[in-house]
Amino acid sequence: MKRIVFVCLAAPALLGACAGNMSMSGPSAPIADAVKVPDGHRVTMQTVGKGEILYECREKKDAMGQFEWSFVGPDAVLSDRSGNAVGKYYGPPATWEANDGSKVTATQVAISPAGTGNIPLQLVKANPATGSGAMQGVTYIQRLATQGGTAPASQCTMATKGAKETVKYQADYIFWKAS
Repeated sequence: MKRIVFVCLAAPALLGACAGNMSMSGPSAPIADAVKVPDGHRVTMQTVGKGEILYECREKKDAMGQFEWSFVGPDAVLSDRSGNAVGKYYGPPATWEANDGSKVTATQVAISPAGTGNIPLQLVKANPATGSGAMQGVTYIQRLATQGGTAPASQCTMATKGAKETVKYQADYIFWKAS
């Protein structure tokens, strides 16, 4: 049975109406099965991450003499649905840090395409948090509603090896804890 997941990106006044679409297992609109959170977890925090992703022109690992833009890491502000900054997302390693100082790193479980020009949707399994606060007990993080963030369109060749470029992106980060 498919579970439908809906992520509310509404103004605070509309969140009450959106809450009617929430189930105990989390928000309810279609997302790829690959990035669904296993049963037994509930949404604990919903944020919008807005920032940049750094890429570097590097030689392909398995193709000597060929080059590609390689993901280096993100740098984004995490805001709540009212637009208030509640943390940041940076790396490497990929780290989500709340303003209270608690933070988690995570291991990728799955990705799913998000459309041309957008980084994929993603599901990660959180490692135990450091510090006490909002990130304590987080078990999974979903990256949904991605906009932008793909590798630069500029050439990556021997002549540009080592060049770095940033690209703008935005994504929803949904934090889950065990029920």
